[in-house]
Amino acid sequence: MKGNVKYSFLEAKQKIEAWCAYQDRCHSEVYNKLRGYGLDDEDTNALISHLISYQFLDEQRFADSFVSGKYRIKKWGRNKITAHLKQKNVPQRCITDALKTIDEELYLENIKNLAARKWREKKGSDFEIKIKVQRYLANKGYEFELIYNVLDDLEGESKE
Repeated sequence: MKGNVKYSFLEAKQKIEAWCAYQDRCHSEVYNKLRGYGLDDEDTNALISHLISYQFLDEQRFADSFVSGKYRIKKWGRNKITAHLKQKNVPQRCITDALKTIDEELYLENIKNLAARKWREKKGSDFEIKIKVQRYLANKGYEFELIYNVLDDLEGESKE
């Protein structure tokens, strides 16, 4: 990092516009970045207002793209996605709306594939394997009810 570099208002405006155009950002990330540029609260709030009015910054769009990427690419569950969005101070309304965009069929396919892959990788008794896979899926953020259903199916298949 560059340390204590201070930017003028116009320099910061150019840099933050480019930064927001590159990838969707949430308000807290932008606020922290602007404060890191050495801007005071008044300039920071003015730039955030500018970014919102010119659609460089949109919490709902950020939440939608975050959810889409995390469940499609990283195969995260709803719980982990929600926790990370809350950590970024995204409003609950945006989180709820973004979670509604999850394709239920793909979501269930993700958890089944993850569980089956982990089940094959682990060694030990069925009970030990079940506990390890359960812990893995919980760390990925999947709901316990789904985890239990998927593991019951896998356990039934492995006994056949």
